[in-house]
Amino acid sequence: MTDARNMFYGASPVIFEKAKILRLGMTKHEKMLWEELKSNKISGLRFKAQHPIDTLIADFYCHKIKLVIEIDGDSHNSLEQMSYDENRAYMMNEFGIRVIRFSNNEIENNISLVLRSIKKSCHDLLN
Repeated sequence: MTDARNMFYGASPVIFEKAKILRLGMTKHEKMLWEELKSNKISGLRFKAQHPIDTLIADFYCHKIKLVIEIDGDSHNSLEQMSYDENRAYMMNEFGIRVIRFSNNEIENNISLVLRSIKKSCHDLLN
């Protein structure tokens, strides 16, 4: 299997279509972070927005270092959603993918700290 196919971990055409719809309707906070990630701005790494991974869609994904960045709104504070998020992270970890999470609040109020944290994670995974 080619590297291009591997980066989607067997995602189905249905998941690709859902990802396309999500890209078109990105949230304010996703758009804010995307402005900082796109065009290889972080350590020269290519991130993809709303990226299919198996049956999941990651907010942002860098295949070179196998890093997913997730942005959590208020709905992620419920116990049910936290459990779901843990299961998603576990599934991604099974593919060797590291998941880091940030809240909408962190993106809105301290994006520079978020970017420093992302840069550190990228640096750690590159070395």
